Amino acid sequence: MENTPRVFALVDCNNFYVSCERVFNPKLADKPVVVLSNNDGCAVARSNEVKALGVKMGTPWFQMQPLARQHGIIALSSNYTLYADMSQRVMTILRDFSPEVEVYSIDESFLGLQGLSRLWPTYTDLGQAIRHRVGQWTGLPVCVGIAPTKTLAKLANHLAKTRPEFAGVCDLTVLKEGQLAGYLACLEVGEVWGVGRRIAARLQALGIGSVQALRATPPHVIREHFGVVMERTVRELRGISCLDLEEVAPPKQQIIASRSFGAPVISQEELREAVSRYMQTAAEKLRQQGSVCSAVQVFIHTNPFKTHDRQYSTGVVVPLTQATDDSRRLVAAALWGLARIYRPGYCYKKAGVMLLDLAPASVRQASLFSQVNPRTAHLMRVLDELNAAHGRNTIHLASSGIQQRWAARFDHRTPRYTTRWDELPRVHA
Repeated sequence: MENTPRVFALVDCNNFYVSCERVFNPKLADKPVVVLSNNDGCAVARSNEVKALGVKMGTPWFQMQPLARQHGIIALSSNYTLYADMSQRVMTILRDFSPEVEVYSIDESFLGLQGLSRLWPTYTDLGQAIRHRVGQWTGLPVCVGIAPTKTLAKLANHLAKTRPEFAGVCDLTVLKEGQLAGYLACLEVGEVWGVGRRIAARLQALGIGSVQALRATPPHVIREHFGVVMERTVRELRGISCLDLEEVAPPKQQIIASRSFGAPVISQEELREAVSRYMQTAAEKLRQQGSVCSAVQVFIHTNPFKTHDRQYSTGVVVPLTQATDDSRRLVAAALWGLARIYRPGYCYKKAGVMLLDLAPASVRQASLFSQVNPRTAHLMRVLDELNAAHGRNTIHLASSGIQQRWAARFDHRTPRYTTRWDELPRVHA
């Protein structure tokens, strides 16, 4: 690879969930559309038409009802199976453009462009080629931001989305210093990657209100007030690359599985079913990353928004005598903990589990009083393979129940067009 400065591209799908829905239902084009969270609770994706109406991310659907009736807002349930498959297709296309791809989220990826400058007239041409191929092969619109650091690439992508003159691709490496400073001066400091609301408020209090103002502040001053992480951010804004690509995601330090219930849950039996279900999901993720855990946490709580109901919220950590990835042992530990925190007479809204103290399965600590059964690993592997081949929860522990009245609701979910034979889109000639 040639010895040239680092250059990064951030490819981001526009309004990803809504765009996925529009690919298979063109009638949604130019219509105000929101995609809702589990149980059709809050807005987790909005079309530009809905954003123009002032609807914020996370707004509860019931609060949008008057606006929805007035403007004809279309609400859809989350179709995560469809979104995950479409995301995978986009990431596959991006790997044709660069050998270095960091999948940052379901709709965002960083690309390393070092060594590719000779293959394209300009980086902007490369960005436009990415936009064209992703659009042609998947139907999804994307924007591309290009810069010498990942932090600047995020800002470049923001400019690509919001500034029509860039036509969806913003390359900060070709801008002169005065042009770059002008664009960054128009962006609020909260747009910087890693600057949340609290830090933005503290920066505002120091008189640093724009991205350019933060960029112009000496790094040592930022370090004195905010530490080394923010100092690194300032250096990235100055074009000094401090963050490299993470092509292989590091193992998670904790794994959480939780959801709100689709119907009120009062009985301990239904809570046991839900906790068992969530633990089996978490255990599958644990085995996927090749880890074991030494403790589990289980938590339950009522609906804090129903102020007239009696409120109860608690959790408990259950240590394990030996680290494991066995779904049966993990479920047993979680149910043991649930029995100690459950209180009758409450209307529960949510339960969840968390796997703690994770370590690689290859270096698990042996116990003096028990041995690892080699058949356990084989059983779990067969379980995972069957569920991967025939669909999630095809094989599961009986403790998670059959009817699962408490399961999350998706009343407005569209078909899983790309992953289910019985839900394939139909074309009428």
